[in-house]
Amino acid sequence: MLNEITVPLWGLVIFILWTIAIAVLLLVVRIRHLATGGSIKDFATPNDKNLFWRLYRVHANLVENLPLYLGIVFLLIVRGASGTEINILIGIYIAFRLAHSIIHVADLNPTLRAICLGIQFSCLIGLTALGVFY
Repeated sequence: MLNEITVPLWGLVIFILWTIAIAVLLLVVRIRHLATGGSIKDFATPNDKNLFWRLYRVHANLVENLPLYLGIVFLLIVRGASGTEINILIGIYIAFRLAHSIIHVADLNPTLRAICLGIQFSCLIGLTALGVFY
């Protein structure tokens, strides 16, 4: 049925809500910084130890990756592709997308972030192949 919310669409909903949540958190941190006498010039200074900068990079990364996921969801829907393999790959992709963001915001091991990104791209490649060859 066309108006059924499938796993790929639920993934899209989660992705969008997560991107909005990070944007809101970024805004709160920015307002707090300015309210405590911080300078707006501080926002232009790359500094991975600064929470604002990490949130900014996480938000930018989400915005960069959303079109890729959206394109795959579109491909899957147009091709009528569905099934357990697709649902599993979607679940893995979304889980590692969220983990990537959390690891970055928490300033944890960058190697873990890279592993998360590799897993995400592997899922995207697999989903693309499933959409094309369904």
